[in-house]
Amino acid sequence: MKFDFKDSPVIRELGASADNMYRLGWNERNGGNISILLDDEDVLPYIDPTKIIRDLPLAVEFPQFAGRYFVATGTGKYFKNISRNPENCVGLIRISDDGKRSHLLWGFSDGGCYTSEIVMHLGAHKERLAQNPDHRVVMHAHPTNTISMTHIHKWDEIEFTRTLWQMCTECIVIFPEGVGVLPWMVSSSPEIGLASAEKFREYRILIWALHGCTVTGTSLDEAFGLMETVEKGADIFIRIAKNPNRSTGIDSNMLKQVAQAFNLTIKKGYLD
Repeated sequence: MKFDFKDSPVIRELGASADNMYRLGWNERNGGNISILLDDEDVLPYIDPTKIIRDLPLAVEFPQFAGRYFVATGTGKYFKNISRNPENCVGLIRISDDGKRSHLLWGFSDGGCYTSEIVMHLGAHKERLAQNPDHRVVMHAHPTNTISMTHIHKWDEIEFTRTLWQMCTECIVIFPEGVGVLPWMVSSSPEIGLASAEKFREYRILIWALHGCTVTGTSLDEAFGLMETVEKGADIFIRIAKNPNRSTGIDSNMLKQVAQAFNLTIKKGYLD
């Protein structure tokens, strides 16, 4: 006898995270999306993998994920509804043996489909797994201050990273590798998905200019923590940007002291 997948720890935690992100205003309407790479033990107590509801296409092939399971939020779905109605808002998929499509095993009960950003998600999972075999989560949202910062700050990865680091000491500790930045691109396209995947070879955090932020992690908590730390730095920046009495922030010498104290590895050129 199988248990109901909607009662699984994965779905409960996903619903709680979605509630929190919606409450913070990061995922207005149907904005944002989350995917989680799952192992057999996350799925098999609840789902018979031979019972396929329907196939869902993939715009890009991912043969390296053949047979792997993912939970993903659905296109057009509101984060505020995930915890109340996960069967409608979330889907469990298994990538086909040839990596060209996916099999829906649970969810999307209204006939829906996974997020339109699925190419970005699978590309990000691919690149982060190559860096860390414990990687599991890709999370995309529209945090207000982070987006606001891209309206008035240069879209340069070193400069954007240093500005965030200078806002509060925690930033360099939480993301010492910095943040990736993509210029504005049309969302939901294979092009932005593949461009994002390249950035995730170096970064766990990616800023989409004038759009939002995507983070990755070994858990929902880790991914959320990265995003809220970026948003805190951006919040401080927006609050002080036009203040004539603002300080110079945490300067390079101070950042070097923090890096030494916490034994952080900083990319060449970021603190020179």
